[in-house]
Amino acid sequence: MGRNTRKRRMPLATKVIAGTAALALGGGGLVWANYYASAHESKNNAWGNQTKAASAQVATISCPDIGQKLTDVPQQARGEVDGELATLDRQITDAYQRLATTRDAQARDASFVQNSILGPLKDRRKVIIDRIKLEINRAGGNAPGDLDNLANCTGTPADQTTAGGGQDGQDGQDGQNNDGQQGGQDNGGQDNDGQQGDNGQGGIGGQAGNGPVAADFVDITTVQPNVPPKPRKNRNASTGSFTTRCGVNANGNHNTDNVIVAPGVKNGAHHLHDYVGNQKIDAFASNDTFLQGGTSCQNKNDLSSYYWPVVRVQDGSQAFDQDADGGGKEGNVGRILKPLQAQIKYVGSPTGKVVPMPQFLRIITGDAKTTTNGLANANAHWSCTGFENKVQLTEQYPICPQGSRMVRTFAFQSCWDGQNTDSANHRTHIDFADANGNCKNGFKRIPQLTMRLVYDVPRPTIENGAVKNAYAVDGFPEQLHKAHTDHDDFINITKGGLANKIANCINSGRNCQ
Repeated sequence: MGRNTRKRRMPLATKVIAGTAALALGGGGLVWANYYASAHESKNNAWGNQTKAASAQVATISCPDIGQKLTDVPQQARGEVDGELATLDRQITDAYQRLATTRDAQARDASFVQNSILGPLKDRRKVIIDRIKLEINRAGGNAPGDLDNLANCTGTPADQTTAGGGQDGQDGQDGQNNDGQQGGQDNGGQDNDGQQGDNGQGGIGGQAGNGPVAADFVDITTVQPNVPPKPRKNRNASTGSFTTRCGVNANGNHNTDNVIVAPGVKNGAHHLHDYVGNQKIDAFASNDTFLQGGTSCQNKNDLSSYYWPVVRVQDGSQAFDQDADGGGKEGNVGRILKPLQAQIKYVGSPTGKVVPMPQFLRIITGDAKTTTNGLANANAHWSCTGFENKVQLTEQYPICPQGSRMVRTFAFQSCWDGQNTDSANHRTHIDFADANGNCKNGFKRIPQLTMRLVYDVPRPTIENGAVKNAYAVDGFPEQLHKAHTDHDDFINITKGGLANKIANCINSGRNCQ
């Protein structure tokens, strides 16, 4: 594959959830959560008929996350390195598409996947890794010595694709109850017209053949409460809040770029985002142009960009991007759901005052690649109205009871290194507070961005091991639309002294907007 000369880096994320605290006003009322994590913490037809693979068959491709190893890239090399990381992502997407469209050949030849997909992918990755090392070293840096060991990718069977959970559909986190509906041999999916897969034989599932499956859903009424109490506030706590009202993307401001992880790369995210706030954010936006973007926020001094992957209902319907990159061509199919509510709120720290967020601070929370990376940087929170202060799910999508609506909640990192607005791997400049709300040494408390998205989702049903009316978050095709891949992106862009006003409001204990 030819070199991508534009900038890019992989979608990354942050720290695994270790504690959750929620403030709820019951039923469908406003719920705001503070989360504290510990520090360890071609055409759509190409995708459409791939739901009947046996569970032993390779379901997806797992490649080491090279971008996470690159914690010390010289500033002058980051543009080139980003471009090379974009090429690695493109290679994985292309290899996964070949995997999804060669099931007959795989069934006839047990060595097909290794010889025709994984072997050539390793060779192509090694070329790009060599370029990354050269660019880092040429700029005066020191490339990690083990990068060559990360060229090899593996194939993952369908019954082993839930990172962090047990096998055979037994979930490994959050006290989630399988309720007899899930199992490694009962994960039949839906074919391209929404019908069930082949007798629950462990197919990859989903309307486009790349998920979700029945094991990715749970009846939330069967899940034991798992939300711990809030950290105790001390006398110096910053107890105020600041709410900004930026709408629900009613004007359909979408693209498949990601300017944080893939600057200068069209379709760098390989999935579709909703954008609120700044209206001119795409792969080619920069600090020089952010202030010219306008905003959907009522407070016109808030030019920040808030963007997240769309949620789609896989009911056989199609969206405007059915035949587009990042959409149907990459396994993201179905009707796009617009949030009923998109509530954005900044809150304080239980252990002290906050400092204003720096201009152009970039934060990504969650990990778009947890299916293959594991859950170390997952920060997904799925729930239902009326359950948010009791149950938050990471590894499964909730099936909400009648009259309840699905809710996605994000709580961003709230500790800043005091110097950098970004870092080479988009993580080291920003971190979570620990379970008691404390930042690690050298980091400063900043207002914690929290977001709550509420959706009216048709209720999924599980029949004979297959899910009907599945909904799923957009993602990289090889990630199989798992719930734990959910993530959210933010760029702080303000004028008129707004960053100081937000911090002062929070520190003084007021609730402002």
